[in-house]
Formats: sequence, structure tokens, C-alpha cells
Amino acid sequence: MNSGSADSPLPADAWLALDQQLCFALYSASLAMTKRYRPLLDALGLTYPQYLVMLVLWERDGQGVGELGERLSLDSGTLTPLLRRLEEAGLLERRRSRDDERRVTVVLSTAGQALKARAGEIPRQIAASTGCSLDELAALRGQLARLRAALLQSPPGP
Repeated sequence: MNSGSADSPLPADAWLALDQQLCFALYSASLAMTKRYRPLLDALGLTYPQYLVMLVLWERDGQGVGELGERLSLDSGTLTPLLRRLEEAGLLERRRSRDDERRVTVVLSTAGQALKARAGEIPRQIAASTGCSLDELAALRGQLARLRAALLQSPPGP
């Protein structure tokens, strides 16, 4: 007799197996992805989180710190040190608004803009290393975006 839920062919104990955990599949894939990025980003002098900040700024320069945080799902306590290190590296500038001193705008420096050309091959190299077609990668991104949205909308707790 199956002791799992009505919509599951797995027995209840099988749900606790590590290989059945979606969270572990996502976590281990994320670790593998970050490991694959490391040598490519080392050549640019960037960490993976710094690369994500640069991607957002290459899309649209001159964003506020709050906008960057929202786009990257990072709080200011995590984002501020990233921005400080990128500024120290000469890749961006943080500018206080003249109208509202609480508002800080992040602007790419000339060096930060130039780095975009050097980073241009990274997405192709990563895509090639996955062994997936571009259509498969697009479908996977879509599934992960839907998963993230569903998780953010679901109520917390049991």
C-alpha cells in the first residue's frame, strides 16, 4: 500500500531521500554553475555577485541602489559592500541625488562600461558548457522564473 499522498507514486519515506529534494537539485546545480563561472569572472576581476550587479548596470546605467536591490533580490546590507568593492575597483561610482540626499544612483565608470565587451563571451561559454540547446535553456529559465514566483507568493509556514 502506498503511504505517500494521493498525487504521488512515492512512499512517504522516499520523500525524505536527498535525491528527491528539489531544493538539493537547485542548490547543487547553483554550486556547479557558480564553479563554472569562477575562472571566467576571475579573468575580469569580478566575483559572481559583482558580475550580477554589472549585468544589471550594463542593461541600464544610472539606477538607484533600491532599484538594483529589487532587481537582484538583495537587501542593502548585502548590496552596499558589493557596490563599495566595485567602486574601489574603479568600475562604478555612487552618486547622491541633489534633490534627495537619501537617494544614491549607481553609474558605470569608463572602465565599467569597457568591461562589458570583455564579458560578452561569458554567456555563450556558459551555455555551451551546459550541454543544453538554447531552446532547452530558455525553457528552463522560464520554469525557474515560474517556480520562484510561486514560492514568493505562497504563504509562509506549514
